[in-house]
Amino acid sequence: VQLVESGGGLVQPGGSLRLSCTASAFVLDYYAIGWFRQAPGKEREGVSCISSDGAAYYDDSVKGRLTIFSDNAKNTVYLQIFNLEPEDTGVYYCATAREGGRCPVLAQYEYDYWGQGTQVTVSS
Repeated sequence: VQLVESGGGLVQPGGSLRLSCTASAFVLDYYAIGWFRQAPGKEREGVSCISSDGAAYYDDSVKGRLTIFSDNAKNTVYLQIFNLEPEDTGVYYCATAREGGRCPVLAQYEYDYWGQGTQVTVSS
């Protein structure tokens, strides 16, 4: 299993970004994909997950500002972030759920294969 994140960058507060997580072939057919982020000096936290059948879940802290969706033909899961705040700054990672297609809780121990991350910086 390989996961590659992309789409990060420098964005002004109030802007938006679409992050991509491209997986090895057929991964999305069998595994839920979670998105996590790690701010400088803080622990990695889960923000969203999409199951293999397309059900989306969001952490309460970001609900309303994120949309997760997938394109299985492109083996890619997207995370759209709206109304970005400086507190959204960090490295964003995607990961496969350890137990398969259903989304577990957004905790690191529930996910096994990880991408290398993509940096998001929100600053004016």
